[in-house]
Amino acid sequence: MELIKQIKQAETQAQEIIDRAKAEAIKGAEQARQKRQQAIAQAETDRRRAVASALERAKAEGQKQLEALKADAEGNRRKLRDDTQKKMAGAVEKVLNYLKG
Repeated sequence: MELIKQIKQAETQAQEIIDRAKAEAIKGAEQARQKRQQAIAQAETDRRRAVASALERAKAEGQKQLEALKADAEGNRRKLRDDTQKKMAGAVEKVLNYLKG
């Protein structure tokens, strides 16, 4: 009788140990899941910051290139106008000479 009582007590203790181990395993899995979620959220935040930073740098570089192109175009326009005006006087003189004579 005593032996049966000890066996039942040992089974009860074994079941309690199993239940505690399951609870600890579930708790550990939940903590690991939460850490993964936090890591994913942090990575997403970091990615968004990196994209925003890259976008700002690209925008600034694009603006700088635009200003350089505008300045270059303005210089080309002035040079073309100056060259055209120099040739215009000679062309007008040739036309007038032709018409005179």
